[in-house]
Amino acid sequence: MLNLKSLPIRLPKRLGRAKAAPEAAIAPAGFLPRKRGQKSRFLLATGLFCTIYAVIGGRLLFFGATETSSSGMLASIAGPVTRPDIVDRHGKVLAIDIKTASLFAEPKRIVDVDEATELLRTVLPNLDPETLYRKLSNSKQGFAWLERKLTPRQQQQILSLGLPGIGFRTEKRRFYPGGSTAAHILGLTNIDNAGIAGMEKYIDDSGFSDLQANGLAGGDRLEPVKLAMDLSVQHILNDEIVGAMKRYRAVAAGAVVLDVETGEIIAMASAPTFDPNEPGDALKKENLNRISAGTFEMGSTFKIFTTGMALDSGKVNMNSRIDTTPFRVSGHTIKEFHNKGSSLTVPEIFKYSSNVGSAREADMVGVEGHKEFLTRLGLLSRIKTELPETAMPTQPKTWKKINSMTISFGHGVSTTPLNTAVAAAALINGGWYIPPTFLPRTKAEADAVKTRVVSEKTSADMREIFRINGIEGSGRQANVPGFHVGGKTGTAEKVENGRYNHSKRFNAFVGAFPIEKPRYVVLTIVDEPQVEPGKPNAQAGWNAAPMVGNIVRRSAALLGVNPDFGPVGKALMVKF
Repeated sequence: MLNLKSLPIRLPKRLGRAKAAPEAAIAPAGFLPRKRGQKSRFLLATGLFCTIYAVIGGRLLFFGATETSSSGMLASIAGPVTRPDIVDRHGKVLAIDIKTASLFAEPKRIVDVDEATELLRTVLPNLDPETLYRKLSNSKQGFAWLERKLTPRQQQQILSLGLPGIGFRTEKRRFYPGGSTAAHILGLTNIDNAGIAGMEKYIDDSGFSDLQANGLAGGDRLEPVKLAMDLSVQHILNDEIVGAMKRYRAVAAGAVVLDVETGEIIAMASAPTFDPNEPGDALKKENLNRISAGTFEMGSTFKIFTTGMALDSGKVNMNSRIDTTPFRVSGHTIKEFHNKGSSLTVPEIFKYSSNVGSAREADMVGVEGHKEFLTRLGLLSRIKTELPETAMPTQPKTWKKINSMTISFGHGVSTTPLNTAVAAAALINGGWYIPPTFLPRTKAEADAVKTRVVSEKTSADMREIFRINGIEGSGRQANVPGFHVGGKTGTAEKVENGRYNHSKRFNAFVGAFPIEKPRYVVLTIVDEPQVEPGKPNAQAGWNAAPMVGNIVRRSAALLGVNPDFGPVGKALMVKF
C-alpha cells in the first residue's frame, strides 16, 4: 500500500480549515488548475504572435497606401534587362547594351528637402526645381525616380554630396557605336530600353518583349541579331549623302544599296538624320527616313517600269518605232521637254527620256493593264519588310486615261524610293520580284520567296537599255570605268498646294552594276537641289547620277565586284 506520508510533498504553511468554495468557482470534474508560470508563458506567446501579425498587417497597409510607380517597383525588384546586340553581316557591333546608373530617392529618409533640392541641381541643373522638391518632400512615397541614365561623372558628383535617402539603380542603356551612321535602320529604344523604332522595334515585336515580360531577358544569354547591312558600305552611303546635301545645297538626300539576287538591303541612309544615342531629334519632321517612310513622285525613273511593261506586253520590241509627236488627252497636251524627232525606238525613248513616247507605250497597254503592272511590281502597295517605318504609296482613286499618261513618265503616283529600287531590281535580275529584307538571306532562301513578274527576255532587254543609257544617255555621270553602271535619271517637279512648283525638284537615279549581270541596285535621291557651280542645271544627271557613281567607285570592291577593263585591261592587270 502506497504510503502518502513518505512522499516529499510540501504542504502550505497556512493550511487551516478548508472553506466551502462558491458554486461558480467549483472546477468541473477532471479539470486541473493552471500554475501561475504556465499562464505567464501563455500570455507572452500570445502577445508575441499578435505583435508579429500586427507588424505584417501594418506593412501591408503601408504598401497599399503608398503611391509607388510601376517603374519604381520594377526597379526595386527586377534586375536590368539586357537586349541582344545588333551586328552587321560581318559581325561588327551596331548596337550594344552598357551599364548605367539612374538616380532615385526615398523621400521618407530625406533629412533636409531644401538642401537636397539645391545640391542635386548643382549636378543636374536640368531638373525642374518644383518637381524635384515635390518628389523629395512626399514622405508618404517610398520610391521616386529623379533622373535616368546618368553619366559616371554625374554619379560620382552626386555620391560626393553625401545626401541621405538618395540612391542609384544600375540599369542598361543602349549604345550605338556608329552614332547616326545607320540610325534609320537601327532605330532606337526608350528610357526603359524598349525598342520603339527601326530594327530595335522589330526585335521587340519578334519575341523579345515577351521574353522580357516573363523574366527571361536578363543576363547575357541572347544571341546577337545579325543584319544584312555592311557597315563599311553604310559609312560610304552616309558620307556621300551628307556631302551631296552640302554640295548641291539640298534640303535632304538619301541612298540605298540592294542585292538583286537575294533582296538583302546592304545599306540604306537618309539625311538629315539623328543620333540614336541622343534621341531627342528622332521625331523632327526633317529627320524622316525618306527612303522607306517618304513617298514622292519619282519622275522619269518611272519610265523604267513603263518601258518594261510595254516590252513584256508584246506590243513593242527593241526595234519598234513609236510616234513621239505631241498629242492631247482630256484637254491636256502631252509634249516633250526636249524634242528628239517625230518617232523614236524603244531604247531611244528611254535614252532621251521621252514623255510622249512613254505615254504612247502606256496607251498601248491600256489603263487597267498599266495599273495591274505597277501593282505586280509592288509600286502601289506598302512594302513588306522588317522595318516598321514604311509608307503607303498614293495613286488616283479612279484611274483615267490622263492618269495613265502622266503616270507613265512619273507624275500622278507617289511611292517610296525603296519600292522603286525593289521594283527596278525585278526588271533586271531575270524578272523576279524578291521581297526586300534587312536580315541575311541566302540565294536559296530568296529563290523560295521570289515571284516572276516579267519574262526573262524582257529582263534581258531592260539590262541592254540600262547599259545604253549608262553609256550614251543621262546615266553617263554614274558610269564608273570597269564597273559598267547602267540606269535611269528622274527629275520631278514637287507639288505644293496642289500645283507643281517649277523651281523645286525631287531628283533620283536608279542604277545597277555590273549591268551585264547585275548584282546590286543603287538608288540615290536629292530633295530640292540647287545648281552646282560649273554645272549647266540642277537636273538628276548632274547630282543624283554622280552620287551613284561615287558610291559604286568606293564600295564595289567591298561588295566583291571586281572591275572589268576588257582584254587589254586584263592583260595589264596580269602584268601589274
